[in-house]
Amino acid sequence: VRIDAHPWSRAVADWLVAFLSKRRSDPAKLNLSFGIDPAAIFAGTGRLRMSIEALRASMPQSLAHFFAMGVPGVLLEADGRVFHNAGATEAQELGIMLASAVSYLRMFETARQPLVYAAPHIGFALSVDQDQLLSIAKMRALRRLWARVQEACSIPTSTASIHAETSFRMMTAMDPETNILRTTIACFAAACGGADSISILPHTIAHGLPAGFARRVARNTQLIMANESHIDHVTDPAYGSGAVEALTAELCELAWAELQTIEAEGGVLSSLQDGHIQKRVHAAAEQRNAAYRTGERAIIGTTLYPSKNERPVETLAAERRPAFTEGVAVCEPLFPVRVDQSIGAGS
Repeated sequence: VRIDAHPWSRAVADWLVAFLSKRRSDPAKLNLSFGIDPAAIFAGTGRLRMSIEALRASMPQSLAHFFAMGVPGVLLEADGRVFHNAGATEAQELGIMLASAVSYLRMFETARQPLVYAAPHIGFALSVDQDQLLSIAKMRALRRLWARVQEACSIPTSTASIHAETSFRMMTAMDPETNILRTTIACFAAACGGADSISILPHTIAHGLPAGFARRVARNTQLIMANESHIDHVTDPAYGSGAVEALTAELCELAWAELQTIEAEGGVLSSLQDGHIQKRVHAAAEQRNAAYRTGERAIIGTTLYPSKNERPVETLAAERRPAFTEGVAVCEPLFPVRVDQSIGAGS
């Protein structure tokens, strides 16, 4: 069971635990991911329900009963998807995720709770795109970096639990069938990189809420890979590849530098509140978009070989919910923006 990060993650987690307790379910037989990530919520909505200081002081105690229940799986998650889809580089995404994970460890350390029990309940969620080698390297770099953080904290190393989702920013509105190729490559990269779970965005998501066919294609893509291609039968298939190893090492170095920068800015929440992370993410997005505008990089079906006859795309009616406006702490929100939108090539 997986709950994605959103402003009501904690309330949903409390409800789920109460429901499972009522059903007398054995926690040891469950695999849960609660997706509680204040940094991702803060960045995505620009709001926190309480001050940063109050959050840091209250979170360890408020989550203590989850640890006491012995519920396995991910309780706190360092989610990089909101930063990726706003335009962050791979190294920035990794660095921000590490900073979030370090902030969790620091909260528990301040509350005098053993880090050795908290670390295994910290997970990660990131985006993977059509750059196959870079996405594989990003997955591998994250595992290496998390092991280094735990080593620095003098606690036994636990394997990083990683959820991968195909990138939203790489999706295009024009010729949406090309998105099937992009998500397939991204899914393959996530599996090769060692993702514990994978979500594939439907290929029509740039047009609205996907209909049944697009959802079925997205679901079947990873089922075919698992059951027919058997890409999950080999552990770290990219090991020893010069290109992937070099990319992994480079990402580790750049991500660690980003982590140090964020720590010098007071931690991930303070850096977001002061706008430092947003400034770097926007700069990275603009640099990437400039490469597409000049033709240095291309989008198949959009800027290169565009389709002359666009077919209608089936979507479902969706009610738009009002934006989250409650909060004590505020920051500049980071919104997901597709590359084709940014360069004026998508609707």
